Amino acid sequence: MSKNKSKQIITVVLASSLLLSGCGLFGSETKKKVDPPKVTVTEENVTEETTGQTGEEAEVSSLQTELYLIDKNGYVVPQTLALPKTNSVAKQALEHLVANGPVTNMLPDNFRAVLPEDTQVSVNIKDGVATVDFSNEFKNYQSEDEKKILQSVTWTLTQFDTVDKVKLQMNGHELTEMPVDGTPISDNLSRATGINLDTAGVIDITNTKPVTVYYIGGEEGAYYYVPVTTRIKSSEKDIYTAVVNQLIKGPHAKSNLVSEFMSDVALLEAPKVEEGKVTLNFNKNVYGSFEENVISQNLLNALVLSLTEQKGIKSVAITVEGKAELVDDKGTKLTEPVTRPEKVNTGSF
Repeated sequence: MSKNKSKQIITVVLASSLLLSGCGLFGSETKKKVDPPKVTVTEENVTEETTGQTGEEAEVSSLQTELYLIDKNGYVVPQTLALPKTNSVAKQALEHLVANGPVTNMLPDNFRAVLPEDTQVSVNIKDGVATVDFSNEFKNYQSEDEKKILQSVTWTLTQFDTVDKVKLQMNGHELTEMPVDGTPISDNLSRATGINLDTAGVIDITNTKPVTVYYIGGEEGAYYYVPVTTRIKSSEKDIYTAVVNQLIKGPHAKSNLVSEFMSDVALLEAPKVEEGKVTLNFNKNVYGSFEENVISQNLLNALVLSLTEQKGIKSVAITVEGKAELVDDKGTKLTEPVTRPEKVNTGSF
């Protein structure tokens, strides 16, 4: 089973207070299911395990798996791909991070794999720790990819229920630093380590703490959500307001990312948390360029992804000046309560 149990749709619907979700998104603190429906493929496409009888067509179960790949702007981004069912889901996921490996014909446009060509991997999982052993080819990467490799491997593996932390080896020897540029490797690599680190404007990092939010990357017709770990003041006690404020602030100007929150959006009161649901009450500026009562779907998706990164938060509720009679920008009434989406960036939005 994998992290972030929820629906696999990006169409966001909200409860009477507007509960959010979407299809194909992701998170760090909550865990996801990897148990999708069976699909039929021809025998020549079966690479792992089949069910039913042998024949020209064999029924197999595919696993919707998040692979953290590198986009054209250098960001480490989850892309959900259907991989063959296997008992070694963690090993298979890493094998699909290898350049010119099995992921080659599956790569979305403008994305590339992160591990050097011909890298062999093995994974041993025990007590929540995944120990990864790479072959000697692992060191054949460009120095600018070093931190991206660490982030990709860590976030790809920690999507699974059984993995909370990651340790790295090469040829059976523990790695305490990366082999090319010497980036130190923490004893406790986890999602808390962050991804796509943004410290722009931070003068004294020792007085800050990390928070991961989701901005929008890609192009019209091919948007996707990019997790970015930024810094907030250590003294900040209201983490939910801090997350919203980061989304309103938006990514730095040179990032090639965007946020659909306008700068005049504001919370009218402190967020309320109850039984895994955080409720937010915005001013009317949250409508942006849409007419009253219409909320941007991209805005909602980024909001629910960012807030469900926080431990224990499974859904988000929105009201505007205390009212919840909202629709999304497709005209769908937002009335049904749903939780965080099962996977990130499935290609459905």
